[in-house]
Amino acid sequence: MDVTASSTARDGFDVFRREWEGQVGETLPLPPLEPLGSGDFRVTVRASKMHDAVIADLYGESLAGGTRGAGHHLDDRVLVHVMRRGEWRFVRPRDRGEVAVPAGQFIARHNGPPVRFEIEPRTTAKVLILPAAQLRPLIGDRPVVGPADSTEVRLLMGYAKLVDETLNDLTRAGVYAARNSLLELVKGVLTQGFDDHEPRLAPALAQAAKDLVDSRLTDPDLSPSALARELNVSVRTLHRAFATAEESVSAYIRRRRLEHARLELASPFGRPSISELAARWRFADSSHFIRAFKKQYGQTPSQFVRSRSMVPGPPTM
Repeated sequence: MDVTASSTARDGFDVFRREWEGQVGETLPLPPLEPLGSGDFRVTVRASKMHDAVIADLYGESLAGGTRGAGHHLDDRVLVHVMRRGEWRFVRPRDRGEVAVPAGQFIARHNGPPVRFEIEPRTTAKVLILPAAQLRPLIGDRPVVGPADSTEVRLLMGYAKLVDETLNDLTRAGVYAARNSLLELVKGVLTQGFDDHEPRLAPALAQAAKDLVDSRLTDPDLSPSALARELNVSVRTLHRAFATAEESVSAYIRRRRLEHARLELASPFGRPSISELAARWRFADSSHFIRAFKKQYGQTPSQFVRSRSMVPGPPTM
C-alpha cells in the first residue's frame, strides 16, 4: 500500500484505510483519524497476513493525527511497533501521558483507548497486529516499552523476516503454525523470556543468529559460543536450532565469509591479494582460505579470477 495525498491528512488516511481493508481483508485497527495540523499523509506499507495476525513494514514520510471517539468499534488487537528509524509518539488524552518511541526501541500496546499519534518524517518500523486474547493480560492498560536489541526482540524480528520470505510457500496448516509461533515469541518479548526448548521457535533463533553473523563477519571473535552468549541461550540450543537448516553454525559463518571474499575477487578494480582476503575474512592463513574456497566453489581463488576474465558482471551471493 503506497498512499500519497497532496490535500489533507484525513483524505490520505481514508484512502489508506480503504487500501488496507481491500488488500489485507480486515479492518484497520484504528478508529477514524482526527488530523493534527495541516500536514498531509504519505505512507508506504508492505503487509503479510497469517489468519488473524499481520506483519507490516511501514515507512512514513508524513503522518500525524489522532483517533476520534472511544465508541468506534474495533477488533480486539495488540500492536507491537519495533522502531528502526525516526520516532513514533503516542499521547493518551485520558491521562495525558505521552510515550515517545525512538529508533532502537519497541512499544507493545492495546488498541482500545483513543490515542493521538505523530510520526517523524522518514520513520520506518516493523508493526505487528495481533489477536489480543493471549497477549492483553501481559500488557494491561498501559503500553510496554523496551529496547529493540534485546534477545527476545531480535528473535522476534528474525522470525518475522523468515515469515516474510516463506509465507507464500506455506500450506494453510503451516500458516497457522507460523501464527502461533509468532504469538509465542511476542509473549517472550513481553515477559522477557524465551523458551529454548520449544521446537517451533528454533527457526527464529537460527534467523536471529544469522542476522548477527552477517553484521559481524570480520569480527575475529565470531563463533558459536559468542553468538550463544549474545542471544542468551546455550551453545547446544543454538546448534539444535541450526540442525533444522542442515547447516552448522560454523559452516554458515564460513560460507558467508567465502561469499564476501568471492565478491571481492570478482572486482575488476583494487582486487585484494589472497593473503589479504584470508586475513580480512578471518581464515587462519592463505592455505586454509584456498582449501575452503575450493571446497565451496570447486576451484581455487586464482582459477576463479582467471575464469572471471571471460565472464562479464559480478557473481551473485
